[in-house]
Amino acid sequence: MSFNKRSIIVISAMTSVIAMMMIIGFGFRGSEKESVLSSSDTVYSIQSFKLPDEVIFGGERMPLENFDTRESLEREILISAYRHSSTILIIKRANRYFPVMEKILKENNIPDDFKYLAAAESEYSNMVSPVGATGFWQIMPETGREQGMEINTVVDERYHIEKSTEFACDFFRKSYEKYGNWTLAAASYNGGRRRMDEQIELQKQNNYYDLLLAEETSRYIFRAVAYKLIISDPAAYGFDLEKEDLYPELKYYEVKVDTTVSDFSDFAGKFGTNYKMLKFLNPWLRKPYLTPKTNKVYLIKIPAEGMRTIEKGEAEN
Repeated sequence: MSFNKRSIIVISAMTSVIAMMMIIGFGFRGSEKESVLSSSDTVYSIQSFKLPDEVIFGGERMPLENFDTRESLEREILISAYRHSSTILIIKRANRYFPVMEKILKENNIPDDFKYLAAAESEYSNMVSPVGATGFWQIMPETGREQGMEINTVVDERYHIEKSTEFACDFFRKSYEKYGNWTLAAASYNGGRRRMDEQIELQKQNNYYDLLLAEETSRYIFRAVAYKLIISDPAAYGFDLEKEDLYPELKYYEVKVDTTVSDFSDFAGKFGTNYKMLKFLNPWLRKPYLTPKTNKVYLIKIPAEGMRTIEKGEAEN
């Protein structure tokens, strides 16, 4: 048999084998797919969400009869509901930090709904923006210093949840006195009073929902309201969370300090804790030491006994 004839026979045989393997492979894959689909009880579903008949923010009614208002709110609900991991973390953190924020808002006569603005600002975390806005309330250094916050390389009170919330409350109260409604007061925190004034004068409107604003500010209230709806009723938006899934409040007591602390590792050890936990509770302490301002008293949070331990009942659940 010549070389060419043998080559043709070998190639033909190999082609036949490959063809048979492909047929068998495709058949197997098809049956496997069919088996998987037939045995599955749940199919992942992408869906829209029905908006509430009425939505209140800061004691003021949102005009959902306006198509642009409805669609703006729907947009933020869909974005937040399908940002699964980020929104789950927001829901979990809310349970930890709401008690702190609610108390301060109440003391300052600011609507309780304003706690949801911090979700729109920072997702309840000490975030730092590309332009330097910092903390739960995204405070710029110059603005914070103007309002008496201590901001330097050793102490940065923008990271202090209580002090930064007090700062935000002061801004909201002054804006409410200026605009006469809480929705514009909230929006001005994001857009700034000067820019808000410019648009009110230009457009001859003083209702947030009737103003054409910069993209971030135009979405701001709707984003906060979307978080309000989702955090208040996670299951309605597809988040299957149990009470024990939420982050618990932090347990601590406070120690007054008005003198230099040279080493926070040693300081923490004196109170039966460690540097990591001390910094977790006091993120506003930016260095491993403290050089206090003259005549200023600092309240440093110390973890309560068992703060890191899961309660027995929670563990059993």
